[in-house]
Amino acid sequence: MDVIFISIFFLGFFLWFLTGISLMYHFIKLCLVDACGLRSLTELDIQENDIDHKSGKWLSCFPENFMSLEVLNFANLDSDVNFVALERLVSRCKSLKVLKVNENITLEQLHRLLVLAPHLRELGTGSLLEELTPRQHSELKSAFNNCKNLNILSGFYEVTSIFLPVLYPACTNLTFLNLSYAALRSDELSNLLIHCPLLQRLWVMDSVEDEGLEAVGSNCPLLEELRVFPASDPFEDEILHGVTETGFLAVSYGCKKLHYVLYFCRQMTNAAVATIVQNCPDFTHFRLCIMNPRQPDYQTGEPMDEAFGAVVKTCTKLRRLAVSGLLTDLTFEYIGKYAKNLETLSVAFAGSSDWGMECVLKGSPKLRKLEIRDCPFGNAALLSSFSKYESMRSLWMSGCKVTMDGCRMLAQEMPRLNVEVIRECGNDGCQADKLYVYRSVAGPRKDAPPFVLTL
Repeated sequence: MDVIFISIFFLGFFLWFLTGISLMYHFIKLCLVDACGLRSLTELDIQENDIDHKSGKWLSCFPENFMSLEVLNFANLDSDVNFVALERLVSRCKSLKVLKVNENITLEQLHRLLVLAPHLRELGTGSLLEELTPRQHSELKSAFNNCKNLNILSGFYEVTSIFLPVLYPACTNLTFLNLSYAALRSDELSNLLIHCPLLQRLWVMDSVEDEGLEAVGSNCPLLEELRVFPASDPFEDEILHGVTETGFLAVSYGCKKLHYVLYFCRQMTNAAVATIVQNCPDFTHFRLCIMNPRQPDYQTGEPMDEAFGAVVKTCTKLRRLAVSGLLTDLTFEYIGKYAKNLETLSVAFAGSSDWGMECVLKGSPKLRKLEIRDCPFGNAALLSSFSKYESMRSLWMSGCKVTMDGCRMLAQEMPRLNVEVIRECGNDGCQADKLYVYRSVAGPRKDAPPFVLTL
């Protein structure tokens, strides 16, 4: 082959296979130095892999005549790399479009890389906490100004407000801004978004609060995707800040093209959700997480049934839904009746009885993936619609009322399904702690650990 592409999965497999040695160094050496190696590698993306990284010299394994790289992503490595080797590699690879570095790359080093690769389309920065001299600040800002093709900015593991103006020149053509690791304040986000007129995707932390999301609604009319992540553990830490229905409403008024949302919030109301979906009826992905489980509409004290009823009734293109808050079986009746294009449903701490899950299984004709956690659904729900499992890809249940007998009956009635029960310590042998049901042409897997029982 003239061009050999190594996918994330393929690379991750080999790195895992070589566990116990200096993984990156040996793998790159194997691929590039050997005469029969992969000299036309175009993509090296290791962000999603768990790597035992014992040295920073793996970048020096690229030979001097290697120039084909288009994507280089080592954002998740937690150790230093050989910057001289990195600089030489970037200078040689004139087709490099994506560069995502780890937090050990300094601002001075980032500046030098940008000077060598002003044609980048995607940049992932590292930690941005260093103090800059006026000269360094001016030079870095100039380097960003020369990045005319930049569409995606990410990284920002830590950032100070002093640094943010450096980014302004590069924001003009941005379509995706990933700030999911940066705990920005509302004023910092607002000042940044003024320079992002073409933004279509935005990921932020809830540290921006409602005022920051109001700035999103005011400055991002083309926004299609919004993800708001919790700045701290949403289920363990005391919530000292965050966002509410006010911020979400502001976004829906100003961003009429919004169709994908992941929203971690402190509180929500039925009326707010109904208004949001009226403003943005084209949602395909609606994932709302009210961080206090089983929390009702805080204004009326009512369950959040009508909120999600409004979502499935109004958003006819909906493919993925995650529900939260105090929910009765009425929510699931709405889903089964109206969510005709739903493919993935995630449920936690919700429902009143087996009837809720039965409504979903008997409705939602395109449902492929169902994830259920800590709900009162048991054997009656699990066994209510065998035919549904013929078209579904997978079912996950944990913390529910399903028993081993129910799981065995499902496996007996549906022998082509893979039915796995994941047992926990202290289990009395009757309850199925975690149930995973999936379809596979390969049949049951042969590598299940001892605590996984395949039925």
